Amino acid sequence: MTLLFFFALMTAAAIFAVLWPLSRSSLSPTGGSEAAVYRDQLTEIDRDLAAGMIGAPEAEAARVEISRRLLASADGRPHVPARRNIRLRRSVAVLALVGLPIVAAGFYLALGSPQLGDVPLSGRARVADASQPLDNLVAQVEAHLEKNPTDGRGWSVLAPVLTKLGRYDAAVRAYRNSIAYNGDSGERRSDLGEVLAASAGGVVTSEAKAEFERAVALNADDPKANYFLGVAAEQDGRSADAASIWRPLLARAPADAPWRPLVQAALARVDGSTAPALPDNAVAAASEMNQADRGTMILGMVDRLATRLKQDGTDVEGWLRLVRAYMVMGEREKAVNAVADARRAIANDTARLLKLDEGLKSLGLDG
Repeated sequence: MTLLFFFALMTAAAIFAVLWPLSRSSLSPTGGSEAAVYRDQLTEIDRDLAAGMIGAPEAEAARVEISRRLLASADGRPHVPARRNIRLRRSVAVLALVGLPIVAAGFYLALGSPQLGDVPLSGRARVADASQPLDNLVAQVEAHLEKNPTDGRGWSVLAPVLTKLGRYDAAVRAYRNSIAYNGDSGERRSDLGEVLAASAGGVVTSEAKAEFERAVALNADDPKANYFLGVAAEQDGRSADAASIWRPLLARAPADAPWRPLVQAALARVDGSTAPALPDNAVAAASEMNQADRGTMILGMVDRLATRLKQDGTDVEGWLRLVRAYMVMGEREKAVNAVADARRAIANDTARLLKLDEGLKSLGLDG
């Protein structure tokens, strides 16, 4: 209310500034004063003549001239404004009284907002910069994308950050939006597949595998997609197929490719190393661990897979990966128990039982 009061006061002052000159009379007040001056001059001529300061002819001439001026002043009528000037003043007055507030209100409603709250100084000074915590920056980008959901560049920037923060579900959504608004590409498809695998605890699910296959269809040389397709084959117990994917990938890879050691380690794993056949999407970090820490990490991955299969026992590929992991780790009893659990979980599904038996044969276990 205080702000509106000041606005009204300023409008009234502007109207007063316009009307004040119009209200002043244009009558000239100088007529009476001029006649008094001329009369004084006549009296003064008489005194000068009596004192002998001027002659009679000069005095007479001066009287004639001053009298003429006095008569002219006495005969002049006051100036009366023309009717046209009166109409003009009235028009200007109406415009000032009505038009000025309407114009001011129109500008304010178009450019201002009476409902807009005050912004604290701290909020005005706050800008997005690298010194802010990562979560704050992510929140600002997410707020921007809520208002501008078709900003493809924003989604492509946000997606890898969400992945780093471990917010896989949000990262999957960001990658899908990036594909939708930036266009399809092998790189974006392989990034999406990687996040889907990460959200499944490193398991290349059928959904993730489909994304890698789309990536390869768009770019046959995509290293990430080919690597994860090999991981998917390895997890299914098809070591030979995994090797057949990774060997050509290494053959055409540049010598300084940053992912080359990762693929080499994976190829060595399927060629007879003692590493379990589980995805290692943190090979770079695991390579710096000691043997005990690496073993702890692998056990954690196996436990997560076993827990997931207890909740959803219809995943035959998952059971085969779990059994193979136990076999590689030397835990044959756990492998046998996992086979029994798998059979119970899919006991009523003949097709899945046949698939399980075929996979167990490839692992050296009876069907």
